[in-house]
Amino acid sequence: MRTSLKAITALIITTAASGSALAHTGVDAHQHMGFMSGFLHPFTGLDHMAVMLAIGLWSALIAKQFGREMLWGPLGFANVLLVGAALGMEGLNIPAVEPMIAVSLMAAGLLVLTRLPLRGVGAALLAGAFALSHGLAHGYELAENAQAFQSLAGMVTATLLLHTIGLALGWSLRGAHVWVPRLAGGAVAAFGSALLILQLTN
Repeated sequence: MRTSLKAITALIITTAASGSALAHTGVDAHQHMGFMSGFLHPFTGLDHMAVMLAIGLWSALIAKQFGREMLWGPLGFANVLLVGAALGMEGLNIPAVEPMIAVSLMAAGLLVLTRLPLRGVGAALLAGAFALSHGLAHGYELAENAQAFQSLAGMVTATLLLHTIGLALGWSLRGAHVWVPRLAGGAVAAFGSALLILQLTN
């Protein structure tokens, strides 16, 4: 329990208190050069990292048992992330991608906060809807990059790793006091709200 509290506190501090968290692109934006750079990118773009952790956290919290049903949300997110990245690399221009990313953070945080019991294909579709804007943003950054596919492979690997961390954290919190995961969800939602306000006021 004490370890879980420390982990969730670290997540909240990282996502909500870091001044650098208010920009979706990481410090390596537009500098992807292969698998490792792509792998590191979600860890330096805190909005990407937060939503991936939140999807894993939510999926574990709502699962009836440990097993395949926990994977619908994460796999839906990862697959649509790939589709969105491919579309972005092909030049599909969808307006308001940045606000969409902020809204996805708000929504993912609310899923954790409320433990919305959506499972199976429904969970995959909802998580995938959140992933589209993140994938597009990655695709725009990777366009005309000679090592785009290696970088994208690294991003997807990191995405699955972050989902797995979220799943493990969520499963460990199932027996914790209900306010602990709610606090995490509220922090992610608040982060998304701050990001959206910043974007709309600039």
